Amino acid sequence: MKSLVTIFCCTLFFGACQTLHAQDSVDNSIALAINFQEDYSDANSEIKEFNKNTDSVPDFQLKEEKIKIVGTIFQSDGITPANNVTLSISQPDEDGYYSIQKENDKRHIYHSASITTDVDGTYTFYTFIPGTVHRSGRVKSIRPVIKEEGKEAYELNAFYFDNDPLLTKYRIKRLTKKGLDKSILKLEKKEDMFVANKDIILGKDLLDCK
Repeated sequence: MKSLVTIFCCTLFFGACQTLHAQDSVDNSIALAINFQEDYSDANSEIKEFNKNTDSVPDFQLKEEKIKIVGTIFQSDGITPANNVTLSISQPDEDGYYSIQKENDKRHIYHSASITTDVDGTYTFYTFIPGTVHRSGRVKSIRPVIKEEGKEAYELNAFYFDNDPLLTKYRIKRLTKKGLDKSILKLEKKEDMFVANKDIILGKDLLDCK
């Protein structure tokens, strides 16, 4: 009997340690995503000079759950398209971990992409639905950062996915209460990939730190 109790306690302890380790890994990855975003933008400055409004994350073609995210970035009035605005995204891989690489003595997130709008304010990203660390309880997300000309870069609320099983009714209710339900991408399957629309209004959708 004592042996059974001992085995049971060890199993609970091991499971708790796995959960804590996964949580720490996710938190560290998110910190890296924020800290290295500026380095990634600097590393891709040559691309931005071409005023490119379409980009794809590395290995996009190799992923199973491909997604095309399109939208328009508007000025604060919500009507006027925003020209010469840089939008960068970064995300974990299918297992929920951020892959960090070094280029020109600067580190950046491997699964990242960056565009700069032209006069119509439109943008397109080709990427994939990221994973989440096993048993972490965190929803799948992509982290966007905006850089307006002459201003400091700032992070927007993460993009979520309406087909994420971890995005429960309770979590959707909480997001809606905070006015963040628009951050949930509504996915539509077209041929071999999902398609989602996400318009952005400058000065809105700022990172919710609560």
